[in-house]
Parts: sequence; structure tokens; C-alpha cells
Amino acid sequence: MRNAGFILSIAGFAVLVAAALLAPILAPHLPSEPVYQPYAPPGIGGLLGADSLGRDMLSRILYGLRYTLGIALLVSVLAAGAGVTLAFLAAFRRGWTDLLIGRLIDAVMSVPQIIFALVVLAVAGVSLTTLVLTMAVLEATLFYRVVRPVAGDIVAMDYVEVARLRGEGLGWYLFREILPNAAPTLIAEFGIRIAYAVLFISGLSFLGVGVQPPAADLGGLVRENALAISVGQLSPLAPAVCIALITLSVNGIVDWFIHKYSIRAELG
Repeated sequence: MRNAGFILSIAGFAVLVAAALLAPILAPHLPSEPVYQPYAPPGIGGLLGADSLGRDMLSRILYGLRYTLGIALLVSVLAAGAGVTLAFLAAFRRGWTDLLIGRLIDAVMSVPQIIFALVVLAVAGVSLTTLVLTMAVLEATLFYRVVRPVAGDIVAMDYVEVARLRGEGLGWYLFREILPNAAPTLIAEFGIRIAYAVLFISGLSFLGVGVQPPAADLGGLVRENALAISVGQLSPLAPAVCIALITLSVNGIVDWFIHKYSIRAELG
């Protein structure tokens, strides 16, 4: 049963990624091109209907997937790099380094993430670069909090102490001792962070401070077409369903991975 869920999850995620990558080929129209009457229903207005400006919703969703998945993946990679490096550094150096990094992380995490993001974007201006960096900083704190205890446990292991006595450098500890042993936790956390980044960027775009028009991610598409519900159209549900499918598929993959690793750890 769990394997069936994993197959469905990975197949669903693969389809969404393929749709995003092949958007220029699959999209019947340009995403910013008005081709129908505003709020034209499915059939008359293409496969999924038209938005408030008469643009094809299917084309908008395909290109929106590119923004949502692309930003989520980029943010997760940057956050993983920063959070994991700081966690390993704190675990290895300890002392003032550990204390300083920990207090800095606590300071950032003490502010609700949505408020932190809104303040930064209001001060620095809404741009794709600012958006990605702000989200990466916030997610890096979560990576740090998950990885720091794991890194601390690994640093205390005998084989790390042997490497220390051999006089190995910091690079050896990180890439030959700590990182390989923390890999299962990192992979699982990376998957969770992708799902969280999808929800976060969608939420910011729904509030109007995410991807800016005429481009739009999935959250922006829900915001743009929210009024369609009042005229009997269900166009906002299509991008919302895509957001849900991304989150569910990623969570399904992570759940399967954690289950498999738990079984191996018990047998080992």
C-alpha cells in the first residue's frame, strides 16, 4: 500500500515537472495573450476556460507551474546549502561559534515568517531576486534547526574523533564524515522544504507580493481569478488543485523515504 502511494506520488510529481518544463510546447497560447472573452467557460474558452482578461487558463497554469516549481527548488537548494553548512560548522567548532550562529538563527525565527517576508519585501522592493533570497534565509533557519542536533550527534561519534586525531581538516569532516551520515535526514528535510516553499510562494503571491504581473505563479493565478467564483466559474480551483497535488506528491515521496530508512535503521 505504501509502495503504491509512492508510485502515485512520484508519477504525479513527474507529470507536474514535465508539464512545467514543456510549457512552451504544451501551452496552446502565450500566457499573456488575450484570446477569449473574459471568464469564458471551458469549451468556449479553451480546455480550462479563460481568466478575467480573456487569457487561456491552461496556458497560464502551465507557465505558472514553472515559476512555482522553479522558485521552490531554487529556494530549497540555497536554504539547504546555507542551513546545512551553518549547522555543521556550529557542531564542529562549538563554543562561541555555535552560540553565535544559534542566537542569530533564533533572532530570525522569533519573527513570524510571513511578517518577516512582508517587511523585507516592502523595504527592499518586490523582485524575483529579493523574493528568492528572503525565502531562502527563512528556510535556512528551519534546515539549521533540524540538522544541528543530527550533526552534533555525528561529531560525537568515535570515527569522527579518530579523524580529528589524524589531523584531518574541516573539509574532511564535513564531506567525508558528517555529510554522508546525515544524508537520509537531509534528503527527507529537503523534500519537506520544497513542499513548504511551494505553499509559501503561493501564499505570498496570493497576497500580491510574490511573482508580479504579467507573470504569475499558481498562487498568483488563484488571486487573479478569485472573483470568477462569484460569476459561477471555477477557474481559480485549477491552480489551487495544482498546488495541492505538488504538496501531496512531495509529501508522499518523503514519507516513503522516511519509512524505508526507518526500517533499515531498525534492521541495522
